[in-house]
Amino acid sequence: MHTGTGAIPYENKANFYAALAREVEALADPYWFTSLANVSSSLMMNLPRINWVGFYLLKNGELALGPFQGLPACTRIALGRGVCGTAASEKRSLLVPDVDAFPGHIVCDSASKSEIVVPLIRENGEVFGVLDVDSSELNRFDEADVKGLEVVVRLLLRTIPFPTEF
Repeated sequence: MHTGTGAIPYENKANFYAALAREVEALADPYWFTSLANVSSSLMMNLPRINWVGFYLLKNGELALGPFQGLPACTRIALGRGVCGTAASEKRSLLVPDVDAFPGHIVCDSASKSEIVVPLIRENGEVFGVLDVDSSELNRFDEADVKGLEVVVRLLLRTIPFPTEF
């Protein structure tokens, strides 16, 4: 499990996510894939007590594994299945304190116990992916983490020129 050894102190979540947003903005690259790779790395280095973080991108009607940090993961997830597929199909962030209690949870890493998924939604309302963050601790995340990660995703959407198709 990653212990969050990054330079951003996590004790005050409002300050943490504000600093993280500045770092994400600094990592923005004209090539969207590079930005997602660096953002997933930054989140892994700075968010304490997580074991996986990455992006799934909508391709041919399903979520396909994109840039991530952690153990190898599920490569495809159907819309409406698991936490990621549900967040994408419902176009809303999901905070899951215990993944084993989530109906239809897909086990990619048996060590994962809690999860946050934030959908990536274009200005026209179209979902084109999700940010997925997992922890090996039950109840690891709270609403402040959801709000902070939603800010990160909004910043990505504003600063990175995503293609219309992958």
